[in-house]
Formats: sequence, C-alpha cells, structure tokens
Amino acid sequence: MKVKSNRRGSRGTGTKRGRRRPSLKVTADGHGLVSRAGTRLLADLAERSGLGADLSAALAPLVKAPRRHAPGDVLVDLAVMAAGGGDYVSDLKTLREQPGLFGEVASQPTAWRLLDAVDETLLADLQAARRASRARAWAAGLAPEKLTLDFDATLVNLHSEKERAEPTYKRGFGYHPLLVYLDQTGEALAAKLRPGSAGANTAADHVELLDAAVAQLPVSTKADDPTDGMDVLVRADTAGATHGFVDAIVAKHFEFSIGFDITEAVRLAITDVPADAWQVPMDQDLEDRDGAGVAEITPYLDLSAWPKGTRAISRREEPHVGATFNLFDPDGWRHQVFITNSADPDIVYLEARHRCHAHVEDHIKDAKATGLLRFPGQRFAFNSAWLLVVLIAQDLQVWAQRLCFEGDLATCLPKRLRYCALHVAGRLVRTGRRTFLRLDAAWPWAEQLAKAFERLGGLCFAT
Repeated sequence: MKVKSNRRGSRGTGTKRGRRRPSLKVTADGHGLVSRAGTRLLADLAERSGLGADLSAALAPLVKAPRRHAPGDVLVDLAVMAAGGGDYVSDLKTLREQPGLFGEVASQPTAWRLLDAVDETLLADLQAARRASRARAWAAGLAPEKLTLDFDATLVNLHSEKERAEPTYKRGFGYHPLLVYLDQTGEALAAKLRPGSAGANTAADHVELLDAAVAQLPVSTKADDPTDGMDVLVRADTAGATHGFVDAIVAKHFEFSIGFDITEAVRLAITDVPADAWQVPMDQDLEDRDGAGVAEITPYLDLSAWPKGTRAISRREEPHVGATFNLFDPDGWRHQVFITNSADPDIVYLEARHRCHAHVEDHIKDAKATGLLRFPGQRFAFNSAWLLVVLIAQDLQVWAQRLCFEGDLATCLPKRLRYCALHVAGRLVRTGRRTFLRLDAAWPWAEQLAKAFERLGGLCFAT
C-alpha cells in the first residue's frame, strides 16, 4: 500500500507563509549618514539666539585659560542632548560621535567637571543669561500678549543615595523640586531643587521662585511699572495658599488665582449659597458643562486675614464613576475652591481661567521626559545644575516648535517630536564649499523639518 507524502508537512506548520518584510543584506560601508538630524535645529536655534555666548559669559569665572570647548557651548550641548531624550551626561556621545552634524562636542569628563563646578552664584548668573537669550527669542516672534505664571511641585524618586535626597510624603525617596512655567508659551522660567521632605506649601520657596520667574520675563511688568507694566496672573494649587506667598504676589501688583483648602468654615459657606446662585460653567470648547456649577462664596466666608479684595469661588461637579464619598458631599456634589483678587464679575470666566492651571502638569510631564527623572550627580549642587539643563532643554523645544514648526509638530509632545523630526536620519553631502543635509523624501515629516530649518534662517533675533 502506497502512502502519499505530505509536502506541506515538511514546512512544519502545514501552511506556506509569505515573507512579511523585504529581505536585507546588512553592510557597514555607508558614508555621510547621520542620525538625529533634526536635533541640529535645536543647536542652530541656541546659536542664533545667542544662548551659548550668554551662558559662556556667565561662566567666565570658571575659565582660567583658553579652552577647546566654551563652557556655554557645553551646557547647550547637554541641553540639546536632553531635549533629544538623553538622561545622563554620558548620553552626550550621541552628539559627539557625529562631528559632521554637531561639530566638536565636549567629552563626558569635561561636561561632568563643568556641572560639578556650578555653585549657587553661578546658577544665578546663568539664570540672567537665560533671560538675555529669551529676550531675543521673544523678539523673533515668541512674545505673548498675556503673562500667566503657573507654580507646581513634583516628586522625583531616586534609586541611589544622593546628597539631600530624603523620604517624601508619598513614602518614596528622592527630591521634591518646585517649578514655574509661563502658560502662554510653555517656557520653563525657573525651578528650585529641594530635598524630598520639603513641604509643598513652603512660602519662602514660592516667594523665591516668584522673584526668579519674574526676573526671566524680558518685558516690563506691573512689578516694575504699576501703571503701564504688563499684567501678570499667578496660579497655583492649594500648596500656594499661604499668606507669605499671596502677600508677595499682591506686593508686585499681580493677580492671583490659587486653590483653597475646604475647611469647616468653607464647607459652611458652600452650604449657605442659595440654590439659584449656582451658574453653569464652561468646558474646554466654551460650551456649557452639564453636571457642574460655579458660585461665589465670598459673602459667606471670612476672608479678612487675606489681602483686600480677595474673593473665594467654588466649583461643584458630579463625582466620577467609582468615586468614594465623604461626610461632606451635599446632594452628592464634589467641590473645589480657589481664591483670587481679580475684580472681574464673570465668575464663570474666572473659574475656567483657574482650571487652566492644570497645564502645568503637562509641562512637568514633558520635563520628566526631558531629563527630570534622572539626577546623575551625587552632590546636590551638581543636580541643581542638571535641573537648569532640563529647563534650557525645554526652552529650546518650545522655541523650536513655536518659531520654526507648523501643524502638528508645533504642538506635539516631546516623544512625538523626537520620533517625527529630531531623530530622523539624513545624509551629509558636500559639494563645492557647501554641505547639504538631505532627508529621506519618503519620510512623512521631512518637508516640515526642512521648512523648519528654512524658517529659522529667516528669523530676526535682534532685541
């Protein structure tokens, strides 16, 4: 008896599979190829804005003899590396190993020694240098029409012993930095590195950062000229509701919008609000938000201890699915309260304006994707300098997106910007005395990146 052979069985699965990817033969004989080609845009932007030169001038006390690498350029390269996703000083090699694209980049020991030499005095000088280059970026078209300073702190857990790293209130271990962002542009104005045990509502830290943030604004504010200076709004969550911080804001003739703890007195004030006094708030699309309400509780609350003109506004909304209730949930509503010294009678607008404080959480999330999650040094001063590098990196990203890009790349998150533009590959082609960076024509964002370089060349950074 003959047995038929099963030819398909010899393939193991019984089915014939096609190749999912084209076959390749990999060789290491290419020439002129570079990766992270779009990151060059950030380096050029730093040079055009004078950032490197400004930082070098601030670090002049460190230069005792001519150096191969200007200290400001080393800081810029670190910031460009962080903006590209680097977390450690050693990641600087991603730039250094491509001299045809980034020029001569300092070695890891050189960059490490520079960060290790930065003390509190130099940090202050570097902040002043950042203001000078920020003024040029604003002159190139970044200047906003309004100024809103958003304060918030965040926890950064560390996995090794570092100077002044301490347990946090969430049972972690690390640092508790406080940061300030300009809402209209997303720029990182100032930050203060603090031990993990630092209080979220430390008034002295908030006042210090307020002064540092205002010093970063290259315009005249009401702190300089109460009559003709620009208005400034300061926003914070309940951690900023301290008399010292609020008094400092009022002393600068600024407005404030700050979260307020719901104490027993606040609870009683909310229950005293007439039912018809609750107004319908707005959502992000400026449409009425169902299942929520906003009302002013100032007449029912003693605010005499706060600056004259302080008002309290409450927002209520239906709890989300799965939320737990506490003893104070009148009629099943959840409440939030904030205080403000704005005289605007439109409480719906004031509530919507305060809710935009949540933008700062997005900025901090972007910072954690740009080096904030890793503090590479052992010394506290070293890590404070690293925090400054993170701020510079965020500024370079903001400047590039708002001044050079259009469309989705002008507003996307750092991870998407890196994938679409910063980490794209290219080829360096030298013809005559010119060098061309050729991008893959089939890459969906190649044209946007090329136009970004072209747009940067047409900007005027004169102040």
